[in-house]
Amino acid sequence: YTPPVAHFPQRPGMSPGSRMPMTGLQVGPPAGSPFGPAAPLRPGMPPTMMDPFRKRLLVPQPQPPMPAQRRGLKRRKMADKVLPQRIRELVPESQAYMDLLAFERKLDQTIARKRMEIQEAIKKPLTQKRKLRIYISNTFSPSKAEGTPGGTPAGDKVASWELRVEGKLLDDPSKQKRKFSSFFKSLVIELDKELYGPDNHLVEWHRMPTTQETDGFQVKRPGDLNVKCTLLLMLDHQPPQYKLDPRLARLLGVHTQTRAAIMQALWLYIKHNQLQDGHEREYINCNRYFRQIFSCGRLRFSEIPMKLAGLLQHPDPIVINHVISVDPNDQKKTACYDIDVEVDDPLKAQMSNFLASTTNQQEIASLDVKIHETIESINQLKTQRDFMLSFSTDPQDFIQEWLRSQRRDLKIITDVIGNPEEERRAAFYHQPWAQEAVGRHIFAKVQQRRQELEQVLGIRLT
Repeated sequence: YTPPVAHFPQRPGMSPGSRMPMTGLQVGPPAGSPFGPAAPLRPGMPPTMMDPFRKRLLVPQPQPPMPAQRRGLKRRKMADKVLPQRIRELVPESQAYMDLLAFERKLDQTIARKRMEIQEAIKKPLTQKRKLRIYISNTFSPSKAEGTPGGTPAGDKVASWELRVEGKLLDDPSKQKRKFSSFFKSLVIELDKELYGPDNHLVEWHRMPTTQETDGFQVKRPGDLNVKCTLLLMLDHQPPQYKLDPRLARLLGVHTQTRAAIMQALWLYIKHNQLQDGHEREYINCNRYFRQIFSCGRLRFSEIPMKLAGLLQHPDPIVINHVISVDPNDQKKTACYDIDVEVDDPLKAQMSNFLASTTNQQEIASLDVKIHETIESINQLKTQRDFMLSFSTDPQDFIQEWLRSQRRDLKIITDVIGNPEEERRAAFYHQPWAQEAVGRHIFAKVQQRRQELEQVLGIRLT
């Protein structure tokens, strides 16, 4: 059985079995390789307008501001304070302002340089030697029998003495007086062991993190005999100081000094005696003195701190021998001793105050803002003056040129692409690029509609 076949009349001019050519639109993706030659595009139309999907993928991402841009902002702020040359020509008196601006720039550079020098100087310990006078005195209270003024009803009052250790800086210019105990790390008073026994003859004070500073020390003990005592004062050096081994001290000429100063003296000795190895610069070739001290013939520079640690000791205390007198005729006997101490240089406080005073420059910043606003106002007035002056010189040419510039600006603002006058004519759309452009437009619309359907239906169309 053969189904009937419908016969349609053949179009004149067509061969049997042939199809009618599609002289219309091209549906589907544009033909041809994207890297090969393509049909000419519409004049004046950018490629991104022909492919909205590609445009969507190439959205520019915001970039974070760079440090160079921040520096540029600072430079522009400084440049905003400069008067333009044409304003300086109009107002000769403005040269005085420019001279002040140049002087301000030099002054800022000088202050910035001094600030850096002071910051470097403050990192190092700034101290000066001063005289600390120590006063050692004692009082004696004799025993009193019952019934005498001051006596106790129970019987005799025990005789006792009281030792005082005080001190102050000589010629101290600072307003805040420093406490006496702040100069010492420890104080030990050793009394006569034969009078007070081996368990009660020592009086010790050691600095603790919670120690409260005091102006002096007092020791009270019973007794009516003269007492020989020894005071051991350990100074509180900042930074800490150390006593060198006697052999190394004689070699370097340093007895008691900070660790940094000892390392510097050791390096100067090595450099002066050319003990550094000529080929392996990290090694030191010990001479006979170093061999006796460090007990090796060769050592690395990195080994010096470890070797040096065994040769450092605590500095010797200050030893003062004193006799506590109980003679009634010598009630206020006072002994004075002067010792050298290191105190902070007053210049350090002045440096700190200078840095603190120049850090917050709110007043200067407000004046800079006023200067920037004034310069901006002057520039606006200069622009208005030039506008009026040009209009008064030749009004007709000025208006025509102004209209042309406004038309250019309007064209840039509205972002009109192409020539509207040519687009009004039908011949414009019979050019070779028209068929390719319409095909791309329809393909883009189909893809856009397809994505919308996929989002609504929740499926992917194939």
